[in-house]
Amino acid sequence: MPDAPPPLLHVVLYQPDIPQNTGNIGRTCVAVGAKLWLIRPLGFFLDAKHLRRAGMDYWPLLDWEAVDSWADLLEKLPGRRFWFIEDYGSRLVWDASFTPGDVFVLGSESRGLPVSLLAEHPTQVLKLPMLPTVRSLNLASTANTVVYEAIRQFGGLPGASGL
Repeated sequence: MPDAPPPLLHVVLYQPDIPQNTGNIGRTCVAVGAKLWLIRPLGFFLDAKHLRRAGMDYWPLLDWEAVDSWADLLEKLPGRRFWFIEDYGSRLVWDASFTPGDVFVLGSESRGLPVSLLAEHPTQVLKLPMLPTVRSLNLASTANTVVYEAIRQFGGLPGASGL
């Protein structure tokens, strides 16, 4: 069997809390050929029973990996460009130029990303525009928007069909 092509993108969930969000993000990753990374601890179990209950029906098709720490992730993705998606980023997602192989990092639903991590990469922290009446967007919606903005910048997905 030939080797699978490298992932088009990498989506990292830093200590996610809600399995349904992770399932929806996993489905997006399957749809575009991205790899999903999960940084422990997770707010849910990854056994078959819990995955089914969370609606993660695409999980068997998903290229994914769980790691124990940020340092472990960096070891697995050396030389990659990281983008941190947070509601108080300094730049809008559409002001960044994405390239295949980029890594999008999203924080947990309850805590977001660690401030120390964002402080290390201030020019790579991106946000989506929102009116001030909304505190934040759903994690899966945010991930989907960012991933598809990257796909748009790439000129689409070769061989993909639309809705």
